[in-house]
Amino acid sequence: MSGDREAIVHALCGVATALDTRDWAALGAAFTPDARGYGANGPDAIVARVRRHLGGCGPSQHLLGNHRVHVDGDTARSFTYGRVMHAGAGPAEGLTYECFGEYEDRWARTGDGWRITYRRFRVTFELGDRSVLRPD
Repeated sequence: MSGDREAIVHALCGVATALDTRDWAALGAAFTPDARGYGANGPDAIVARVRRHLGGCGPSQHLLGNHRVHVDGDTARSFTYGRVMHAGAGPAEGLTYECFGEYEDRWARTGDGWRITYRRFRVTFELGDRSVLRPD
């Protein structure tokens, strides 16, 4: 793996971990100030959007694979398969929701390393009950 590719894959793993541990500060720090992701603009809005889905959800696990990273100087694009399992909590306890899809991320090299400028997750398969996804 090239140094840039390895750094981007490492950053992707950090985002997945932030999602699963509900580390909202780490999630926000993965994005540039002008980033767009999950249908929102800017890190604060992106985190708020994600919290509306994962904040009241039970445990989740974001598994990533088949990383395709294309670096062009100080910008990059990556395409990564994702398989995400969500367990219900509260009124959704005992339910599960799983989705498969692909993350498309665009990246910028910053003084603090690679940061996401754009993120989209295209779901290709769903199984279970979406009511598991709810705010805190």
